[in-house]
Order: sequence, then structure tokens, then C-alpha cells
Amino acid sequence: MLVDNGVEGDSRVQKQARSAAARGWDVTLLGVSPTAEVQSWTIGDATVRLVPLPSPLARRRHEYRRAPLRDPLAYPPGPLADYRLQLMRVRTAEVAAQRTAARRARTSGPRRKVTLAALKARALQLDSEQRWVELRAEHSRDLSARRRAMDGRLDQLTTKAWTTLLGERAWRRLEPALFDFELAFGPVLDELRPDLVHANDDRMLGVGARAVARARAAGRTASLVWDSHEFLPGKHVYQAHPRWLPARMAHEAEYAGAADAVVTVSEMMVELLVDTYHLTTTPVIVRNAPTVGLDAPPDPEPGIRELCGLADDVPLVVYAGAVAPQRGIDVMVEALAQLPDVHVALLARPSRWVNDLKRQAKALGAADRFHVHPYVPVDRICRHLASADVGVTPSLHYLNHEVDLPTKYYEFVQARLPLVVSDLTTTSETTRRLGNGEVFVAGDADDYARALRLVLADPQRYRAAYDTHAELLASWMWEPQADVLDAVYASLVPSAT
Repeated sequence: MLVDNGVEGDSRVQKQARSAAARGWDVTLLGVSPTAEVQSWTIGDATVRLVPLPSPLARRRHEYRRAPLRDPLAYPPGPLADYRLQLMRVRTAEVAAQRTAARRARTSGPRRKVTLAALKARALQLDSEQRWVELRAEHSRDLSARRRAMDGRLDQLTTKAWTTLLGERAWRRLEPALFDFELAFGPVLDELRPDLVHANDDRMLGVGARAVARARAAGRTASLVWDSHEFLPGKHVYQAHPRWLPARMAHEAEYAGAADAVVTVSEMMVELLVDTYHLTTTPVIVRNAPTVGLDAPPDPEPGIRELCGLADDVPLVVYAGAVAPQRGIDVMVEALAQLPDVHVALLARPSRWVNDLKRQAKALGAADRFHVHPYVPVDRICRHLASADVGVTPSLHYLNHEVDLPTKYYEFVQARLPLVVSDLTTTSETTRRLGNGEVFVAGDADDYARALRLVLADPQRYRAAYDTHAELLASWMWEPQADVLDAVYASLVPSAT
């Protein structure tokens, strides 16, 4: 099983590994080590191994080359500009020190005057040289920024040329860092000699496809499952290189057809993958459902309300998951100004965006009503959340937000929480159909506050929806999803059944 992250924050792959191992599969989950050392632990009966990922190819070839036609004043790529700037500062400081010493010297007469005149001339010369170096350094920084942006006509033409000439193979030129994953994980896979490779998302798809091809060339039987969590063209990535998307799309297109089975998260994702990559087999849906609901034994650890130190009658709304601007969480903080009794709790990892939200709450005078707590294990999440009053999914309108219910939605449902959700396609349609919450206009704090007041005014009305749809809720647990995944594996490795 392959994933391009550190495993700990990825509940889907954790659930996959644990449940597959529990069903008798010999599972090794390979992820990316945050250090230069291999790290290992277990999830249930599954082995987790984090592999170091050197990334020398992260810089593209053109970032190492001079560009005399684009900017003849720029220094060559590398540390030379900073070195020259620092060297000029040192020389200027040294001459200044010499001039100070000459002025304080006890000697006088023509010799002293000559020395001071020479040092003044040298200082003027260095000043001129420093301005020249600073000009070239500024051109170097500007050139580097343009190379990162790649929005010039020549950049656009070269990207188009590689895409046209090489087609699906263009990622080799546009995003060579994808080879870093191959060089890190390929040898480990060959050593493990797997009968089945489960590749999560696009970067690991190529790694898995090539490993399976090598195994078959060596006379071994091996199969590939591709698990597409998100629709690649709909991903929102901050500061992404302009060649990032065309390269990753080409890479995914080259290897999508190599998968013996495709797994994804929703009906809309099935349609998108089939239409985009002309898949000959229909992807199988394995939803991001939680492993344990409220029917599990009581959790001995404190729940979210207890961690916040709040009485039962204090309104508490909760968000769980990744924090980033496209998640729309700022409306939850902004609305605190007009909801004086409400507290907001996030289950999230520390990040600069979390810090931004803390500063926003403080500026509104609501810092004491904004709480941040770390993630909890996937088998505790629903019981942990159950003491809140409302679960919120406030994401903004990006394609991947539209096509599926987020993991937190399933977790809120299994915690039997009334919901307040933004008007994304799948999330809003599901909420209106179930009657388990209210919908607000994404990014609109006033409309969010309106929806939240409705839910807080009559929470039992929305909780009752879960009794009405008990059969659906039962299917939105991980066990039924794990059964589907197990059937996919068994169809590809019949000797294991």
C-alpha cells in the first residue's frame, strides 16, 4: 500500500491498512518519512514503513541555467548574487574601519591627507561597485521570480511544446520531481515483492504501475489498485508551479489505464474519472466513512466539550480536519461577533492558517471562545465529537469540494450532530435530503450565522433525521467499505481467498 504523505494525518489509508490486515492480508503501508531515516510502526496488524524521500529533482533544469537573453544583468543561478552582496558589505565595512582609524591616528601632515584621500576614493569606488552588484542581484531575484511564475510568452510556449510533443510523457520534462518518488519507493517495492500494490492518489500511481510492470517482466504475478481520493484538475494547491497541473495530469493519464482496478470516493468521482481517462472498468466506491460510531464502548478519554472546559448548556460548534483558506473556516470565526454565546472548536494540526484564525478571533474579542485541539485517533473521533452541539463543513466552491462528502461529514453524522454546511453540490444536496442540518452560502458569515441560529434553536429536529435514516447511516460506516475493498483485492489475487 502506497501513499505520498506521512500516514499519520491520513485517516483513509490508516483505515485501509488496518481493515485489510484484519481480514488476513499481509499489509505493508509505505509512506514518506519526515527525516532522512526510515521510520516504522504498526496499525493493527499492518506494518507502516516511512521511506526517506530525497528531492534533488524538485528544481527544474531551467532553474539551473543562465538566461543571458532574458536578462543579461542577472547572475547565474545559485548563491553567487548573495555572495557578491555580502562581499561588498564586508569590503565597505573594512574601508570604513580604516578611515576611522586614519582619522584617529596621531600622525599629521601630507601622509595622513594622502591616506584619507586614498581611502575616500576607495569608498567611492566600492559604493559604485555595490550599486552595480545590488542592481545585478535585483535582476537575479526578478529573473528567479519569473522562472517560478513561468507566465511569460516563452514559458507558455515551451510548456505547450513539451505537452504537444510528448503527450502523456510530458511530465518527465515538466515535473521531473515525480521521479524522486520512483527512486525512493521503487527499490523498496521490488524488495517486498507484493502480489498486489494499492496506490493512493496520482503520485503513487506511477510508482505502483512501474513496480507491477517490473514484477510481471520478472515472471511474477502482481496487480495494481489505484485509489483516487480527489479529482486532480479540481485540486487547489497554493503556490503551485504553473507546470504542476499539466505535468500531474499527464502522469495520471499515462498510468490510469495500467490499474487492474480503480477505487474512488463518490458517484461523481466515478463519472469524472471514466470521462477523463476513458477507463474501461468502472471504479468502485469506497467512502471515507468512520471506523467506529456512537454504538462503540464509551471513550475513557475526555471529549471535545470537556477539553474546552464548557458546561453542557454552552453552545459548541466544531470543525475537524485540515485548515486552509479554501476550507472557509474564517466564517466560523467572523460570525462569533454576532453569536456572543457560541464557542468554536477546531480539531486540527498547528499551521500558519490556524494562527491566522487565532489572531482573527483575538481581534474580534472572542479569543476565549475559539479553541484548537489536536487530532484524535480515527477510532475515537465520532465519540470525541459527540459532545458538541453542531458540526460545520464550511468549504468554499472548488471542484473537489463539490464532488464528494468530506470525511468530517461522515464523522459528524455518526456522532449524530446537527450540521451547518456550505452550499457545495453534494454536501448541500445530501443535507437537504436527510434533513439533518441547514445550508448557508459559502464564504458568507452572515448567512452562516443565520443557519447556525436555526439549528441551535431546535437541535432535536435535526438529530431526529438520523433515526429516520438509520439504514443509510449503517452503510456509512467503514466496515461495509472495507468489505468492498476486500472484494476488490480478492478479485485480483484469487489465490489468497
